[in-house]
Amino acid sequence: MTVNEANSIIEAILFAAGHPLTYEKIASVLDITKAEVKKVVKNLSDEYNSEERASGLCILTFDDSCQISTKEQYGDYIRAALNIKNGGNLSKSSLETLAIVAYNQPVTRAYIDEVRGVDSAYSVTSLLQKGLIAIKGHLDVPGRPSLLVTTDEFLRVFGLSSIGELPAKDSFASPSCEEQIELPIS
Repeated sequence: MTVNEANSIIEAILFAAGHPLTYEKIASVLDITKAEVKKVVKNLSDEYNSEERASGLCILTFDDSCQISTKEQYGDYIRAALNIKNGGNLSKSSLETLAIVAYNQPVTRAYIDEVRGVDSAYSVTSLLQKGLIAIKGHLDVPGRPSLLVTTDEFLRVFGLSSIGELPAKDSFASPSCEEQIELPIS
């Protein structure tokens, strides 16, 4: 199989799938190594992102899988053409919960509740149902609480290749009292 054939086949498979596929699965179908698949996907990704190719598509790469997706800047056009209403946005409490899991994983629900200062059962359940977080084992203490982690779906939705691409925690730090602006009281 030539490189061009591998490129075309992998591109077609990813387009038809519509969801992330593991490098291992693609390798088994093409009878090549996982490393060769990763190399082809990396080349395709670079090609899709090059300035010579004006494309509305991109390739999302994760640790163990990859996916063809539309570029974010064309979302409004896609929604209009397909009559898709905006929605599915996460509530503030769900975003807080998701951030706690993303930056501190693995965590228990009790830890999330303690950080947020409120019961997070609804947010955790919602995020589990959406596939943005998952249970990855249990803590070895009485009650065996579930350990929560983010998923590949979380990475896909937020356009990340790995959890390491998250902004640094300290970039969200609230200003200290000295840094706050004094407002004149009338």
